[in-house]
Amino acid sequence: MGRSRAYANVITRTRFAEDALQLAVTRGIRQYVLIGAGFDSFALRRPAYAADLQIFEIDFPATQSLKVARIRECGLRLPDSVHFIAADLSQETVAAALSRSPFRSQDLTFFSWLGVTMYLTREANLGTLKAIASCTRAGSELVFTYFDERLFRAQSESFHDMEKRVAAMGEPFLSGFNPATLARELEDCGLLLLDDLNGSEVAAKYDRTGENSLGQSAFSHIALAGTGMEDLWRTGMQDLGLTALK
Repeated sequence: MGRSRAYANVITRTRFAEDALQLAVTRGIRQYVLIGAGFDSFALRRPAYAADLQIFEIDFPATQSLKVARIRECGLRLPDSVHFIAADLSQETVAAALSRSPFRSQDLTFFSWLGVTMYLTREANLGTLKAIASCTRAGSELVFTYFDERLFRAQSESFHDMEKRVAAMGEPFLSGFNPATLARELEDCGLLLLDDLNGSEVAAKYDRTGENSLGQSAFSHIALAGTGMEDLWRTGMQDLGLTALK
């Protein structure tokens, strides 16, 4: 039986984000912020390279309370380096939420924002991107997922069916980004686009033969961006090993 595209998207976006995080740790990243963490299990799996990371999970209070309760029910204990920040990001910014925690804005930080942007308005997404860029030092990184905005105009019966399902659950799809203009929009927010893969490219990266059924929509994207990266290029720090996309 073939796996759903939604399942494939969750698997590959997690792999992409954690591969990027692992590389970032070698460049001095010491904090990991998961925005809209949901039931992500990274803090429980804690690979060896993450041993010294401070981990911050930001999520809606009800969702986070359920997750924390379930962890306790399973008899699991998380180290003091894992911080849960309950926040309604429609009422406060990422920066404001982090200010209520031991988060250190002067430290290099890796942010993941997975499976969230399509449920927010364009204004809310741009505001969050600006907040991320403003609350951490240059050289920090962000991985986020988004829908190609053309998907909302496409005559796709399967997408319209999915739209109806998520809307019925109270979380309608609201917006996307244009891949052709994403770099410029990120630049306006204080970020530099470093990588941007659509669903087909992600599947080719992690499942070339197709044996794991990780194929997914070309309208689904995952992007990697850096904060203040242009300033780093000007000061000769090309050893980051990254090339900006235009």
